[in-house]
Amino acid sequence: MKHSYIPHGVIPAVILPFNDDLSIDEPSFRSHLKDVTSVKGISAITINAHSTEVASCTFDEQKRVLNITQDAVGSTTPIVHGVYAEGSLEAAKIAAMATKGGASALLVFPPGPFTLGQHPGMVIDHFKRIEDASGLPIIAFQYPLAGGQGYPLKTLHQLIKAVPSVRAIKDWCSNPVLHEKHIRELQTLNPAVNVLTTHSAWLFSSLVLGANGLLSGSGSVIADLQSQLFTAVNNNDLAKAKALNDRIFPMSQVFYADPWVDMHNRMKEALVLLGKLPRAVVRPPLVKITESEILLIKNALIQAGLLDKSGKPL
Repeated sequence: MKHSYIPHGVIPAVILPFNDDLSIDEPSFRSHLKDVTSVKGISAITINAHSTEVASCTFDEQKRVLNITQDAVGSTTPIVHGVYAEGSLEAAKIAAMATKGGASALLVFPPGPFTLGQHPGMVIDHFKRIEDASGLPIIAFQYPLAGGQGYPLKTLHQLIKAVPSVRAIKDWCSNPVLHEKHIRELQTLNPAVNVLTTHSAWLFSSLVLGANGLLSGSGSVIADLQSQLFTAVNNNDLAKAKALNDRIFPMSQVFYADPWVDMHNRMKEALVLLGKLPRAVVRPPLVKITESEILLIKNALIQAGLLDKSGKPL
């Protein structure tokens, strides 16, 4: 059953709460998992990715995060597990661990050297090693690389042909024209390769182009609004979709402001303001954002109708 999951629909990427001593706050993480997975319409959740500050987590901590997630919500919700590693051998090790631990799909980040440039042979070999170690459906993270827009479309087609486990891309090409080409070309393949948009700063526009899903860290805060928006767009209910986008827009402006590296830091502060987290601790090299920026987040939550004018959760 796990291996039959095809990544699609609304997939929030959850955050990882920490204690003041920077250890994982397991009770708060369990509460967060249950809160997000209670949202109607989501198809899975993502762990051990940017939103959970995976770069600062050891292999054993990633394994622990998976075990907690499996215990808390794994019986009801498919789990997408990030594969974040500098090298292919470590990536294969993480993939094998995630498979053994009950994940339903893998989200494969490009290894660090790819940010300096890559060619199809390197990409295929990297993904093939992961496929051989796992067999789970793979989401290829179309992440800004050398050249700025991720794997070239030609490379994606070669990858999909060579590694059949690739069943979706998490598209962060940051180019609306290329994004539409991904949707038109990949989703009409047989079998289809779903485009999961992660253009959360312009989610409405992206979904209207026809993406078969979304995978977003801001789903840790607004999974319900994202789910409603995805449904409205798919039902061709433009009026409702525009109204939902009007609520999402203020938050996208504060979450995805420069510098982008603070996006998930800001989402933690939003969850504190909403009364869903006790603290917004982040691990170095991230640092706590300023009080003035927290006020901007508070005002955005008020504009979105998630806090009342006094700042209390609705």
